[in-house]
Amino acid sequence: FPMAATDPQVLALAAQITESREQDIPLLLLKLKGILSSPSLGCEESNKIKQDMYDYGLTQYCLLVLKRDHSQLHGAWATAAQLAEILSHCCVGLEVKEDPEEFYKKFLPSAIDSLLVLGKRLQARFIRAIKDKEKQDFLHWFQIVTDAICWLFGGHIQLATCVLQNDRFLQLLITDDVETAIIMMSVLHNILRINSSVLLQVEEETRHSVLDELVYKLSSTTNPAVGSAATKLLLLVAKFCKQLVQLFTARYKGLKGLLSKQWTGKGFDREINQLLDLLYLEQSGGKGEIQKQHQAACIIQAAWRGFQTRKRLRKLPQAVITLQRSFRAKREQELQHLTKQKEDEALKLQMQLQRQRAMRLFHERQLALLEVVHASQMNKYMQEMEEKSALTIQRFWRGYRARRIFHQQKQSLKEYKAAIIIQRAACKFLEKRRRRRLLSPWKEPKGLTDEQRLALQQKVDDYIKLHPASQMSEERSKELHMQAQAKLAQFLLRSRLDQGAAQRREALLAQVNTDVELLMNAPGLAETTEKELGAFMSRSIPVATKARQTHNTMLKYSRWPWWKKLGDEFMEDDVIPDGAINTELETLFIGGRK
Repeated sequence: FPMAATDPQVLALAAQITESREQDIPLLLLKLKGILSSPSLGCEESNKIKQDMYDYGLTQYCLLVLKRDHSQLHGAWATAAQLAEILSHCCVGLEVKEDPEEFYKKFLPSAIDSLLVLGKRLQARFIRAIKDKEKQDFLHWFQIVTDAICWLFGGHIQLATCVLQNDRFLQLLITDDVETAIIMMSVLHNILRINSSVLLQVEEETRHSVLDELVYKLSSTTNPAVGSAATKLLLLVAKFCKQLVQLFTARYKGLKGLLSKQWTGKGFDREINQLLDLLYLEQSGGKGEIQKQHQAACIIQAAWRGFQTRKRLRKLPQAVITLQRSFRAKREQELQHLTKQKEDEALKLQMQLQRQRAMRLFHERQLALLEVVHASQMNKYMQEMEEKSALTIQRFWRGYRARRIFHQQKQSLKEYKAAIIIQRAACKFLEKRRRRRLLSPWKEPKGLTDEQRLALQQKVDDYIKLHPASQMSEERSKELHMQAQAKLAQFLLRSRLDQGAAQRREALLAQVNTDVELLMNAPGLAETTEKELGAFMSRSIPVATKARQTHNTMLKYSRWPWWKKLGDEFMEDDVIPDGAINTELETLFIGGRK
């Protein structure tokens, strides 16, 4: 172990791993992520912690765990993906001074190989998965592993060649699955962005295999995402490696036709046109400028046609919305018309039936009367019936006219009452503010000066000399005290008796008021029942009745509209207007006997 100062977290984790069982080590290694992602660490502290992790063998432990069977780990593939991410972060920024050849020549290539093996296994599990949840999980873990690979060769550029020459990288790239293929092409894009001449540094067979796979994806699929990624990679290769453009034109002679016929108009025409320009420029030399102008003209025409199409499409939704709105309005109007027509027909039929029923009843009544009434009394009876009919018609007409007039004046009456309430509230508010203004503010008395204080003290001393206090003996003082105590006891006793008498008077008055009210509301003797007789014999029923009336009155008051209670905001919380509750507490009988 090194003798320099070591981070206590790394030291504690190393000791814990040493004492733990083999199956618990992967879960303990996951704690490295929390140590590395601490927000308080600077660049130098982070590199020092990575050096401590390598010196104590924690980084090597991660690599050893990744070489094991991942299905036997705690957490299985999720743990393996997180360990891959931790391993890449531990290696980036680490500078090994003791035995660097071991780290750069053996450890880092071994780490790349382990990560590619893990990626290959995750890709196979993803392709074989059936459930959507499993496919999403495996794709997420595959993305984490590929990001770890990119992070690792991004920190150590020499690993880009190692990744590209690895057979498992070609196996990952040569796949028919769309999602993993796009991810692997993004890894290849990062490799070319970090080391633009990496394809010239690898073997010719590897270079041809990579380019063959890219061209094959263009020819074998119709997925725009795969085509776009492959086209961008070929364009990147053609821009960075001019020597490979000759290989494109010589090895893939149908590439230009494939790009222009199959992939034009799929959303990445700019990259296709750039790649075609490079291929035509390499093939025909001076004809490249003409082809470039032709492509520019095509781009301008495509942009203009696209602008015109988008302009028409922008106007289309508004026209469709207007058409739909007018159609719905017309349909709603027709439905309303049909509904109203059906209601009118039903009402007309109902009125006709009622009229027929009334006429039938009238004729039956007339026939019955002809049988009962004598012939000599018929004219008199008919005259009385006409008078009654006229009175009924007049009564209904007057009621209708009165209701119509009331409805016409109802709104104005409501506004008049609201104006009165608002004026009353405003007057109360102004009166209250006027009273506050009349009260003069209290001013603190001025303090006495030293001269005034001496003069006042002199007057007090002179008064004491002129009016000396009388001397009283101790026996006389005790006697006066006893007399005062006796008088105080008599007063308290008398006040208690007076208070009890007052309470009995109030109870008696309440009982009398309750009895009077019950007698006034009581029915006649001929109509009296046993239930009403029990109301006079029991004292709890009147009390409950009065309490219920008071409660109902308070509920009605609480449900008043705001303009009726507008003036109450200037009152106290426990005060209720006299017009709201018309019941006094003295009318209730308080239980007890005189």
